[in-house]
Amino acid sequence: MDQVQQVSSEQVKVYRVWDKPTRLFHWINVLCVMGLVFIGAIMMYKGDLGISGLEAKVKLKQLHVTVGYLFALNLAVRLVWGIIGSNSARLSKMLPSLSAISAYNAKLKEGASPQYLHHNPVGNLAVFAMMILMVTIMCTGLIRAGTDIYYPPLGGLVSDYIAQSGVDGSSLKAYDETGVDQQKLAQIKPFKSLAGEVHVYSVYLLIFMILLHIAGVIVAELKHQPGLVSAMISGKKWLNRPPED
Repeated sequence: MDQVQQVSSEQVKVYRVWDKPTRLFHWINVLCVMGLVFIGAIMMYKGDLGISGLEAKVKLKQLHVTVGYLFALNLAVRLVWGIIGSNSARLSKMLPSLSAISAYNAKLKEGASPQYLHHNPVGNLAVFAMMILMVTIMCTGLIRAGTDIYYPPLGGLVSDYIAQSGVDGSSLKAYDETGVDQQKLAQIKPFKSLAGEVHVYSVYLLIFMILLHIAGVIVAELKHQPGLVSAMISGKKWLNRPPED
């Protein structure tokens, strides 16, 4: 259970929320997403930036995938922690509820400012959507890492499959079709293209959701429930009434 302690005569209480692993995931994830979006933008517009050549293309892809591994590892640990971790870290806490959202909006229309220990119901919906998008980005990113530059976990299987008879799959080079069986390459291209499209559009949606999330946090901090940002740093939230959740 979340620990509660009295801190003043005004009935303000300190609630412990979002344990250290959850807070570390959040800020590592922020840095990873920012880095991946920045590198991805360079990859997409490298021609406009005066970056050319196969070597530069491969280096950018390798950098993107390397940061992507950190993103994927961080996300995987968070998902596991959401199952076995503390009460405040549970994935069930971010499951959206239409009835809870309706009740929350009704209270806001009445001029109330309901307090929540975790995210409010609308915030839960946003976090849940971002988590689904990040899992999708992780899976499609690993597929592209394996099919583009033959990186783990799928790279070995892909390179061995598309290598010509008698050619060692590990000898294949990124974006170089030397030693590649064109028929087998053609077989995997539709899956590779689909993964790429889903990956890119999921990133666009994630950026949109992040902007909405930031706007929602700002509105909540100024109008309804201050302390969301500080709670994700300190793990403590100060409330002057019992939380709705």
